[in-house]
Amino acid sequence: MLLGFAFLVLLFFSYFENVFFFQILNTLFQNQILAFLMIFIHNVTVISLILLAMTFYVNLVAQGIFKDQKYEYVILEHPRTFAALFTIIIVFLSILRAATLVFGEIRVEELPKILLISAPIAIIEGFPIYLTIKKTLNRTISLKDLAYIYGIFFVAAVIELSFIRLFM
Repeated sequence: MLLGFAFLVLLFFSYFENVFFFQILNTLFQNQILAFLMIFIHNVTVISLILLAMTFYVNLVAQGIFKDQKYEYVILEHPRTFAALFTIIIVFLSILRAATLVFGEIRVEELPKILLISAPIAIIEGFPIYLTIKKTLNRTISLKDLAYIYGIFFVAAVIELSFIRLFM
């Protein structure tokens, strides 16, 4: 129950962080340090929410809440497949959200170009998302793993800010 409550609180705060982040996006990139911190905090918030949600789900299933159900265990029996699918969905929706902010709508004709430009950052940010989900579903995530994951997001924030500066 505590994990579920923590998830809801973080989800509530992440909504306001997301709205604030996208409202100040234009002025944010005038200060590189502030832009880096916002990108990094945004990514850490997202991965922390994913970690809490997956941990909550794993604990529900492990405690036997779904005793006579067979579909709830499929995710725990195939963590790599689910982690890969969930990562692809998260990254693709993130790219679509960015395209909506840039163009005001999703332009199908511009989508391949946006996907190509976003691919390096999507790969760098997708790997720690995949790793977090897979290790959480396997119940093998440790503090060392979290430090490694947050370190990748640190590097990704630097690269993302560099790409944004390059294209501005």
